[in-house]
Amino acid sequence: MPRSPRIFVDAVRRYCTEHGIALDVRADGWLLVLDHPSAGRHLIFGYDLGLNSAVAHRLAGDKAATAELLALSNVPRVPHVLLMRPPFGPGGAREAALSLLGAHPGGLVVKPNAGTSGRDVTRARDRHALEQAVDALFTKDCDVALSPFLDIDDEVRVVLLDGDALVVYVKQRQRSEWRHNLDAGATPVLLDSGAVRESCVALAAAAAQAIGIRFASVDVVRLREGWQVLEINSGVVMEALGRAHPDRVHAAYGAALDRVFGGGSNVSPCSNL
Repeated sequence: MPRSPRIFVDAVRRYCTEHGIALDVRADGWLLVLDHPSAGRHLIFGYDLGLNSAVAHRLAGDKAATAELLALSNVPRVPHVLLMRPPFGPGGAREAALSLLGAHPGGLVVKPNAGTSGRDVTRARDRHALEQAVDALFTKDCDVALSPFLDIDDEVRVVLLDGDALVVYVKQRQRSEWRHNLDAGATPVLLDSGAVRESCVALAAAAAQAIGIRFASVDVVRLREGWQVLEINSGVVMEALGRAHPDRVHAAYGAALDRVFGGGSNVSPCSNL
């Protein structure tokens, strides 16, 4: 049975139809070639609409670098420490990782420094588990980001366009799962108003400004100390949300595409999403 097209592709296709833009879908929907009647050709690759600079795109894809810049800008964030792949022998990276483990009795979260969607993310409670997890990622040619395992009460995703919130939702995790990733079974629940929304949007906007990114999704988490930024994603993925709220997702991508083609001076149509 053929796979259903991504809602991202559906949103771009709908936008092109409504605005008289020719669309050529290539590579099973991962490369989109748009031919605007006045603006000319525009390329979309993966989930990258082309609004962000190359530097901002690469920074958002690097968890450790993002954490460093957020700290430099005094934006509350979950720290991430970079371990560059191999060797992971005595001294150097191994000793740094073990020292970090010793400072956090609850263990560490081990993840690809450039990974997304919770793939290959594990929790290491002791030295053996840490070494195994890091070695496994190094085998896959991944640099590693280590962060302390934290007792996270809530995780909220804020989709931003030029500092304004398009969509805000809580990731409700399953009871048996410690991760809040949607790919791990978490459920997106829209957050339309209230103090929590305002706090998360303000923090996400500060984080986006710190790395100079225009269109992004920012994950913020609530700890006992307050809200902190977990990570920033330059590829705005809303597939899970789109299954329940397709109109919201289409509107958000449409607002971003307006900016691509020079329209949409504000985001008021989406500001209540």
